[in-house]
Amino acid sequence: MPVNPAFSLPAPDTIRADSYRLRADARLIEEPDGRIVLEQSRYRLHLPGLEAGRKAVLLRMEEDWLSDLQIAQLVTGLEGGSRLLSAQLLVRRLLMHSWLERRVSAGARALLDVVPRRIGPQNVPPRRQQQIGTAYRMSRFAVLRAEPGRMAAYSPLSTVGIGCLHPRLTAVLARACAEGVELADVADELDVDTATAGILLEELLAAGLLLTPEEAAAETGAAPMAFWSAEELWLHDRSRAERHSAPIGATDRFRGFAPEDLGRTPAAAPRSSVALPEPPCAARGDASLAAVMARRRSLRRHDDSRPVTLAQLGEFLHRVQRREARDDDGGRTSVRPYPGAGGLGELEIYPLVSRCADLPGGLYHYDSVHHGLTVVAPPGPETERMLSFARGTAAMPAPPQVLFVITARVGPLMRKYEGTPYALALKDAGILTAWMYLVATDMGLAPCALGAGDAAAFSALAGLDTLSEPAIAEFALGSCPPTARKPA
Repeated sequence: MPVNPAFSLPAPDTIRADSYRLRADARLIEEPDGRIVLEQSRYRLHLPGLEAGRKAVLLRMEEDWLSDLQIAQLVTGLEGGSRLLSAQLLVRRLLMHSWLERRVSAGARALLDVVPRRIGPQNVPPRRQQQIGTAYRMSRFAVLRAEPGRMAAYSPLSTVGIGCLHPRLTAVLARACAEGVELADVADELDVDTATAGILLEELLAAGLLLTPEEAAAETGAAPMAFWSAEELWLHDRSRAERHSAPIGATDRFRGFAPEDLGRTPAAAPRSSVALPEPPCAARGDASLAAVMARRRSLRRHDDSRPVTLAQLGEFLHRVQRREARDDDGGRTSVRPYPGAGGLGELEIYPLVSRCADLPGGLYHYDSVHHGLTVVAPPGPETERMLSFARGTAAMPAPPQVLFVITARVGPLMRKYEGTPYALALKDAGILTAWMYLVATDMGLAPCALGAGDAAAFSALAGLDTLSEPAIAEFALGSCPPTARKPA
């Protein structure tokens, strides 16, 4: 009797199955009291009270991939079926908080891995349904790079990447670059059925690697995307903890390497040396520029018994950031107290006030034309996150009294320059930071530049488009403790 096609079983090599493992850059620590801790870069997750089945699942996922069926078999064998739901909920929780990588397979064939770039809730990109007949294009910001055991594709605009396990998946991406790729093309290239091809296509869409024709056109034809080069956007992405959880800052990862001699001379230089005379003004103790430069220090302690005052904050902002508009050769330029690329004055300062006499706490924007502060957000969980991040980054004993977030309105730079605008913004931020040090030192305040900041919390508060006005630097300021105050 012939088999009714409506009731036929799918071929074993077309059955889709997901499996999971602990992300490659994380590690599992089993503490002496039996508690499990997951650790990745600057993140730690404590998992107390795990019973044998869930603990076994985590230990196995540190070493290898586990499918839902294998998880069920492992938990049921150790604890019985009553604990299976708890184990499934734990895996889903870890997956939604980006502690796990996810592998998509068809039968015994592993097709791709979904690789999280960030950690925490709300970092799993939303699903995107593929559209029949649409020829998808490769994002011009996407990159391919080699990783152990796989080729991986990433976009700086997404919180996940894709590990290309099927040997023809990179051919799909190449075809998307050249002529666009449709559902049927994915099925043909990978030799899978259309249902599986649709799943793979949707994973590539969710990761931001493939775009609709309209989205691809916006990357090159509409602001702010059109302004960015791939190199500049990747530089911004890697140097800011926004869409990734990669190590950032002073991690001392090459601690075992022999340190370089910072005072060494070139090999071709003569061995004799000439001692330079000390500038006479450096030892006079007056208010000259040389004296201020000699006193400049990064001070990480503030005197919270006498916090910085509103008058001091106003004087500081006026001296470092005031703006005077000027017409120059038919164009409008901004005159700042410090030099900047093209006189465009692209940098903005957002003071986050924790302690300041006569000024409520919260996030403000400094109006450098009218010399005033505009309230952006009152104190809350996001401001506390920013202050806590700043405290940890600068190794301060307490949160800074004032945290300045420096942003760059990159549009004017990107309109004028090619290849260098983002680098110019970073250079201008370095000049501003040095100027802030000098002004703070001259005023007897405690300055400290930070190596990183919580850009995600700031963006959520300020409501800024991070492609139009990204945060690129942070600076802490407060009153000096008695032992560090300027001599009378």
